[in-house]
Amino acid sequence: MKVISLLEPWASLVKDGIKKIETRSWATKYRGELYIHASQRKLTKKDGFTYNNQIKLLKNPNLKYGYIIAKCTLADCIYMTEEFIEKIKKNPKEYICGEYIVGRFAWILKDLEVLKNPIPAKGRLGIWEYRK
Repeated sequence: MKVISLLEPWASLVKDGIKKIETRSWATKYRGELYIHASQRKLTKKDGFTYNNQIKLLKNPNLKYGYIIAKCTLADCIYMTEEFIEKIKKNPKEYICGEYIVGRFAWILKDLEVLKNPIPAKGRLGIWEYRK
């Protein structure tokens, strides 16, 4: 099964159905089922994102560092244009959960399923393969 590691709170925002777009500096041709892994690394102030505002969006901010916590479908990968970004700005919750800059890519996540039993995993960069 393919997996993408996300820093917290982004992984939990996906798990809670708040974040439906993962923003990346790189495109992928992969489409299909994708596990969401909560990275072991923690965000710091130097990361420059609105961590405190994002945490407030979570139903239960019990972050699961180092676990695969959800499954979804990577449905599309869209090159960000000014028009695309303006459309996303109309959904402030989504907008503050990503890095929306022309030239980056929006990975569209659908069919979310929260795992009842999170799976411990180390994680890796890029899309990686989980094997039991």
